[in-house]
Amino acid sequence: MARDGRGLAALALLWLVLIGAVPLIRLLAEGAAGPGATLADPAIWRAAWRSLVVACGAAGFAAVLGAALAWALLLRGPVPARRAMVFCAVLPVLVPPQVMALGWIQAAGPSSPLLLALDLAPPLGTTNPVYSPGGMMLLLGVQGTPLVFLTLAATLRRVPGEAVMAARGLGAAPEAALRHVVWPLLAPALAAGAGLAYVAALGNFGVGALIGIPARYIVLTVLIWQKLSTGGATALAEAAAIALLLAAMAAPALALQGWAARAAPLAGRLPFAPIALGRVRGGVAALVLAYLAAVLMVPLAALAAAALVPAVGVQIGAETITLRNFTAALAPGSHTARAIGNSLTLSLGAASILALAALPIALSLRRREVKLGSAAADLPYALPGTCTAVAAILVVLSVPGGMALYGSLAVILLAYLTRFQALALRPVAAAAARLDPLLDHAARGMGAGTLRRVVSIHAPPLAPALAAGAILVALTAINEVTVSVLLYGPGTQTLGVLVFTLQESGQSAQAAAVSCLALALMAGLMAAATLAARRLPAGTLPWRP
Repeated sequence: MARDGRGLAALALLWLVLIGAVPLIRLLAEGAAGPGATLADPAIWRAAWRSLVVACGAAGFAAVLGAALAWALLLRGPVPARRAMVFCAVLPVLVPPQVMALGWIQAAGPSSPLLLALDLAPPLGTTNPVYSPGGMMLLLGVQGTPLVFLTLAATLRRVPGEAVMAARGLGAAPEAALRHVVWPLLAPALAAGAGLAYVAALGNFGVGALIGIPARYIVLTVLIWQKLSTGGATALAEAAAIALLLAAMAAPALALQGWAARAAPLAGRLPFAPIALGRVRGGVAALVLAYLAAVLMVPLAALAAAALVPAVGVQIGAETITLRNFTAALAPGSHTARAIGNSLTLSLGAASILALAALPIALSLRRREVKLGSAAADLPYALPGTCTAVAAILVVLSVPGGMALYGSLAVILLAYLTRFQALALRPVAAAAARLDPLLDHAARGMGAGTLRRVVSIHAPPLAPALAAGAILVALTAINEVTVSVLLYGPGTQTLGVLVFTLQESGQSAQAAAVSCLALALMAGLMAAATLAARRLPAGTLPWRP
């Protein structure tokens, strides 16, 4: 955009400052000016150490599992039913953490309806093995595995096939070619994927609360929630200081991702082609299927079983199956219908607004000031969601009449706009970079103004990318809990918050029923996105890398 595009750039920069820079500056100011005694509290450093241990353990699990899946499904081949396996390998990151945690809780321990029916339940009084630091690491590692897998898949598209062909031509065995040629090129991506898994585990609230609280292993995200729940004159300042500590702990992983982006391989003329597995491909496929069954079918089957029995500790069978929990969840006056409505309103509303905002931003990214503003908008998505939630509270309480907004859907929407703008912008920015500038010059030469050119010249070819960004935001926000659990009020519960509060209040069977409904809603959105996949840019949907 030339000189007459300054108005569009100014609009884009103003939006980025309001939703990106202002919340971060407000959080930094409040945290830095908070009570000096806050970070002297031993409980904070104990929670910080526990968060670090869990996040590092989860990142380690994710790196190993993600690399193994990439080797089996991407580097070697052909594996039977590969497309279906890739879909299932990505699913754990799309299942809400609180739902997956509840599924694993119901899959183990003496009260598991599924284990009782199979006569495999441990004796009464036995501690549920999921309620432990190891259980948190394993579950968060499984949820982080798709992040590693997808990062490797994206980088593999840039690995030059010529290098592998040259190695094979010189007599290298398949594994030797992968070990000496491909894996060194993928090493930065593996580190970046592990960094993503680390940050996701560090900022996770659902697993930290549903597993960490019963295990008496409190992490920083739960500690912030506890501080804000108890209230008090210094609660918000203390929460801001802890959120800054959480952000500082995430900083090394963000730096690692920046290094990995710079170290990405240059694409060759020939794409990488998987190396044949030979006679062992059936065994490899069986191992992948066993892993996918363990991480998907077992917890989801346990969750469904818990939803279909009248109470916790009742084994599922022909005599005990009931739809009572689903009936109660969907009864008139129940919280479920309102929570579904709130989640749909927030996720679809945020998706629509952010997709529209992404258009002027993407078209103005050549300007330095807009590029800097977009970097500020990237941080809230990269940092733990708890930081965004605390920043949203601080921003709302800073404006006149802001107290009336606290606990409303408006403040949750504000936090979603801050957190997910980067997610909506990425596909649009990539598509805008490929636009032919000659079209814009020609339209300007014919007297078309900025708005006319945006609507007639730029918007049509960018429409698929705008839709892609909106879909990613909607799928991410529909069952979100880390941000909304700190911001909701009476009547503004989201689906993620409802599952958490039901489980915390001892209504495990109804929490399982609501979780099943949440999964059905997610499946519907995924099905709609899949139907539109042919018109979307390649690689837009995470389950179609």
